[in-house]
Amino acid sequence: MKRFLVSGAALAALSACVASVPDSGAGIYNSYPQQQAAREAALQGLQPGTDLEAPEGATLPQQSEAEALAAATAAALNSGVAPLEASPSNPPPVAVNAAGISQENDFQDVSSLRSIETDAERLAQNRAQYQVIAPTALPARSGASGPNIVDFALNTQNAKGEALYTRGGLASQTRYARNCGKYPSPDLAQADFLANGGPERDRMGLDPDGDGFACAWDPAPFRLARQN
Repeated sequence: MKRFLVSGAALAALSACVASVPDSGAGIYNSYPQQQAAREAALQGLQPGTDLEAPEGATLPQQSEAEALAAATAAALNSGVAPLEASPSNPPPVAVNAAGISQENDFQDVSSLRSIETDAERLAQNRAQYQVIAPTALPARSGASGPNIVDFALNTQNAKGEALYTRGGLASQTRYARNCGKYPSPDLAQADFLANGGPERDRMGLDPDGDGFACAWDPAPFRLARQN
């Protein structure tokens, strides 16, 4: 029993030492209606605290355009909303007529500025500036002439993996993987393969299945391009 009394006294002492948490929103949310009413009064040229609904027969004080603009700007700043500033990045305002239609969508406004005749004249001027470039012959390939993998692909008919050539016992997968790893791409491997006697003589073991295509090179894309 004594132990419980001591524990209760300790808890009471700790609760007395804990400071109360202040209300961070005190005075903000409660005063928002007053701030909004003051802003509306400033926009209409009224004194702060004046009822927006004026009694019947009463006249509201008149403000000049500059005074109304200054009051609206001050009210916007007080409310935390900055006014829109003029900037080249802001889109230009669109002219709107009395009917509420923008100028570029109103037929009467557009017809006063442009006509079928002026559009036809503008179109003719644009066509007169057209330049027709005739195609020319392809330039000749420069540099040393070597095996052409495109011609080889178009002059063969067998698919990838279809064996046409006999390979000996040296056509091992280990040798194939080691030698093919020396080439940056299958196209370069196929060109070197043709330049060194392949596919009849596969000296480096680049074509172990005997289809005539080295290092997984595939002639199908070149054949498909000719068909299209």
